[in-house]
This record gives sequence, structure tokens and C-alpha cells, in this order.
Amino acid sequence: MINKLDLSAKASVIRKKLGEDESSPIHIFTLVQSIASLTLVFYPLGRNISGACFRCPSSAVIAVNSGMSVGRQRYTLAHELYHLYFDKELSSTVCSSKFDIKSETEQCANQFASYFLIPPAALFERIQRCAQKAGVGLSMSDIIRMEQYFGVSHQAMLIRLQDEGYLTSAQAESMQAGVIACASRLGYDVSLYKPSPEDKNIRVLGHYICQADRLLQAKIISAGKYEEFLLDAFRDDIVFGEDSEAGCMID
Repeated sequence: MINKLDLSAKASVIRKKLGEDESSPIHIFTLVQSIASLTLVFYPLGRNISGACFRCPSSAVIAVNSGMSVGRQRYTLAHELYHLYFDKELSSTVCSSKFDIKSETEQCANQFASYFLIPPAALFERIQRCAQKAGVGLSMSDIIRMEQYFGVSHQAMLIRLQDEGYLTSAQAESMQAGVIACASRLGYDVSLYKPSPEDKNIRVLGHYICQADRLLQAKIISAGKYEEFLLDAFRDDIVFGEDSEAGCMID
């Protein structure tokens, strides 16, 4: 049986380790790039795999399925952080896209991810605001606002609210449809519910890119080998200058 109090504490510790407070929403894709030895890979991995974590003594790689919704990608990355920091028995793990897995380690990683992205105190505060405003149970609009605030998928938000006793399974089931339409009517950007756009669904960020640059600057590798490394990492934009700053406003 998983220890939720322990997992909540672990999530808080890692938030602090990465320079965040205990309750604010986080931009996790940017946040993890402060982990000096981590390479982050976005790639369409099909329907059955959400992500993976590969770890060795000097560095680590986390892969995220960019074919899933952005909200799910954020959750996957938080899930893989559990494996990176706390799953010491394995040097590598590949994670299923299903939420209802039986492995206790995967259950712990899922719960950690939920606490990491949706801190308990912050969730309680948002729910109290909804209660004061409406005086009734949570509505679909309330849930959309919360998942947009925390940057998580609709499914992850429903599961957490059921876990905390704020929704029954029947209520959650009744709120499965019409998510994007409701979010649009509330004025939100609906990219949270969609996969990464095609021009951004294959990316490598972090340690690998920095290491390639260090090797070039130290004259350990040639410019040609440097470009080869970057192309292997799908960073054509660096090699060919596709993200030119010409015409950009640097405010």
C-alpha cells in the first residue's frame, strides 16, 4: 500500500530542490532543465507508452510521448521525476500510458506526479474558492478552471478529485465529454488538451545539447561532428538556423 503522506512530502522536497515553492503552478518543461545532468527527449512513442527514464551515475534521460496531450506530457514528466529521484532499484524504466496499473512503484510515481503538479494545499484553496462562489458541488467549469490553473490533463484532474473525495466515480464519468468545448467557452487556450504541434513534437533539450557545445568549444570534436551530434538529436534548428532571431523582438 502506498504512503500518500510520504509521497506528498517527496513532491514538496523536489519542488524546493528545483527552486519552486510548495504551492504555485509550475512550468515543468522549463523547470527540469535546471537539472544539470538531465536530457529531455520529446518524441511520438505511440499509444501504449507515456514516457521513459534512463539513468546512469553521471547523467539521465527522460523521454516524453509528444503524441499525447500537453497536459498528459506534463504529468508524464512529473511521473518520470519520481523514477529519477526515488526509484533507485532500476537504471531504466518504460511507463505504460494506462493510469490503472497494478505495479506499486508505478502507483507511487503517479501519486507523486499528482502531488508535484497539484500540491494538496493549493488544491484545497482552489476548491474552497469554488465552494464559496457556488455553494454547491464542483461543476465541469470549476474542474476546467482548476486543470488549466495547474496545467494537467482533464483525466488527471478527475482522478485526483476522486482520490480526495471531492467527486464520486459517477460524477467523474459524467464529466468525461465536452472538455475542449467547455474550455473554449470559458476563454482558455485549449492546447493543454492536444498533442504537441508537428513542428515541435520531436525535440531534445538539456544536458546532451550542452555537452555537445562544450566538446566543440574545447576543440575535442570538429564542427562537422558537432553538427552530426545535433542532427542525431533532431536539432536541425541549431544546425541550419531555422530559429533565426531575425525579426524577433527581444523585450
